[in-house]
Amino acid sequence: MDEIADRVKKYDESYIREHLVSPSDVNAFAATFFMDVAELYDTFTRIRNIERNPTGFSYDEAPILGLLVRMWKLMKEIVRYYVDDNAEFVGILERPFIEAAVVSRFLLSNDRSVVEDYRKCSYKDRLRFLRDHAAGSAFFVQTKPGQRLVRSVQDKLRREGLTEADFTVQKRNRWKIQGKSFYDIFAVVERADMYAATYGMMSESIHGSWNDSIDFDLRQLEDGTFGTYPFSQPADIRYVAPLIRFSNPAYREWLQRIEAYDQGLADILDWIERVNHALFLRFDETFEEA
Repeated sequence: MDEIADRVKKYDESYIREHLVSPSDVNAFAATFFMDVAELYDTFTRIRNIERNPTGFSYDEAPILGLLVRMWKLMKEIVRYYVDDNAEFVGILERPFIEAAVVSRFLLSNDRSVVEDYRKCSYKDRLRFLRDHAAGSAFFVQTKPGQRLVRSVQDKLRREGLTEADFTVQKRNRWKIQGKSFYDIFAVVERADMYAATYGMMSESIHGSWNDSIDFDLRQLEDGTFGTYPFSQPADIRYVAPLIRFSNPAYREWLQRIEAYDQGLADILDWIERVNHALFLRFDETFEEA
């Protein structure tokens, strides 16, 4: 808890007031805040109830922890590109961040059988390696890289006590967790009407789309034709603040799940939500004034 207290003690009233004047002030302050939030999330994933988990976490909970670690790693990179004023790369990283947050909460709200299903779904393409190896694929049979891939999959299956015959349900569900699309999972964990403006639009940053090219890579000339836009689009708080709406509940529910949640941690998570909300509102106010 000392590490957490040291991280937030600088945010007194005078410090916040002095740094929330103009849009540029808010964006600069937000960069420090977002990185501190990422560090706090990092700390949360290292908290354990020693009586409940004297060493680490089993296959029933480790998959959730892995997603939470992925989230704070992504947030640190998101903040780096936010500071670099590169909105395009922030957008690319936001999508896997939201996916990890939503899936982790879905797993947290279900029993161990769903976590097992999630683990098994990750073997879809890896099992293809084994099938290709058995069919005599030159790459998997004759080359060292192919042989290493096959051994890696075999070792993982062995550690989890699984065989190639243990994936009947996953095949029937077309390798989707509980047979649900990500939209279905999103609608359970969040609100379905938030999907299009968050994860849905962010998909364009991964797959590439005409609208994404217009926003980031092209400029329209006076005669209506298009030329290249070789620069980075600037990023502001609107690219990052909404992410905390997805991530904070996941860390809160994890700490509750592992029986490590107390009033001190509750206060920190509440504080993150309050400051994030205040920053967003203040940016909106100053942005309109500019």
